Amino acid sequence: MTAVPPPARMPLAPALLDIQAPIRTRLDGVPAEMWRIVRADAPIIESVNAHLTGMRGKMFRPTVLLLASNLEERPQDRALSMAAVAELIHLASVVHDDSVDHSPLRRGMPTINALFSHQVAVIAGDYLYTRALAELAAVGDLELLRVFTDATSAMTLGELRQLASFDALEFTEADYWLLVQAKTASLLGAAAEIGALCGAPRFRREMARFGTLLGMAFQVADDLLDYTETESVTGKPSGNDLKEHKVTLPLIAAMPRMSRAQRARVDTLFAAPVPTDSEIADVVGIVHECGGIDFARRKGEEFASEAESALVGVPASETRGALIDALGYVMDRRS
Repeated sequence: MTAVPPPARMPLAPALLDIQAPIRTRLDGVPAEMWRIVRADAPIIESVNAHLTGMRGKMFRPTVLLLASNLEERPQDRALSMAAVAELIHLASVVHDDSVDHSPLRRGMPTINALFSHQVAVIAGDYLYTRALAELAAVGDLELLRVFTDATSAMTLGELRQLASFDALEFTEADYWLLVQAKTASLLGAAAEIGALCGAPRFRREMARFGTLLGMAFQVADDLLDYTETESVTGKPSGNDLKEHKVTLPLIAAMPRMSRAQRARVDTLFAAPVPTDSEIADVVGIVHECGGIDFARRKGEEFASEAESALVGVPASETRGALIDALGYVMDRRS
């Protein structure tokens, strides 16, 4: 069997490296644990796995899980495999999302569907999910299995609800929060809760709440990047959500404040099968003018503040401090 090459490292922001410092040694072991779980004697799986090593991101979900497991400085050995499971579930969702959206690039690299095919991407995502579940079954703790499967069920239902929305511009703020809760916050909440169960079980509820609120802030910040950053920073075209006719919080918040002329320009963009760069830049400017960026940033900061409040009962420590710093990192990140 051909060996999978070592995972390529993405450059990490100094702030994230500082956050990861309390669990650096164990976090460095997560990629090898991931590839142990998904290794298979099949050339196509080997090829997909090799490509996914380069697509691996900042390991944010494993970071949260391992920090939660370290709150009482008695992390269990199984926290490492659970961190790998969390990242595999995230990767599976990314592979499926890229296939559904027909996205050609992810972090500047070809997606699985672009490099292979949409059929391979669907099966590859399924494979990642099933290997993650197999690892959970091997651990033999039904509570860990329940927490992760609840999250994956929520993620799947969130994607289905999004696909069932036929008129993108009728997507409301309430719809948006339901989607964010399902597709992003559910897995970060599960990762934090699982981490607590693997080392600090008395803080299980606090960490579940913290992770969920962190996930809400994370997605708002991610959606803001599409309106505020350029391709050289994000690794994807600025305005990519608009290009794919996705409605996120900045646009939702701006629309009630738009003039008829501005709303007409938004309608024109969403009516175009492939919006032009000038149409996208125009709508980005309108969203800025109509306060959509400021509104979304305030909402993200509110979630970050609530998440910090969830840690009030957790004793002060380097690890607790790292979790609080993670909130600042999420809201201030540039990629």
